[in-house]
Amino acid sequence: MLKLMNPFLEEIKECQKRDRKLVEKLMLINEGKETDFGVDEIGVVRYRGRVCVPDVPELKKMILEEGHRSGLSIHP
Repeated sequence: MLKLMNPFLEEIKECQKRDRKLVEKLMLINEGKETDFGVDEIGVVRYRGRVCVPDVPELKKMILEEGHRSGLSIHP
């Protein structure tokens, strides 16, 4: 079965690989030393099930702009 991926998740996943803090968390996850953080089935690092957005200003701006533009806006 083909699972479609949200384009933001793909971008987040790629940027997570370059975020120093998330790379450190990933090492702890792989060593079994981190329980609050994990990696989901598509390879996205999450904290207690929530997506960890890497510290990339352009990505954060893109996500916020989409949230405001969406019909399911974060601010009606």
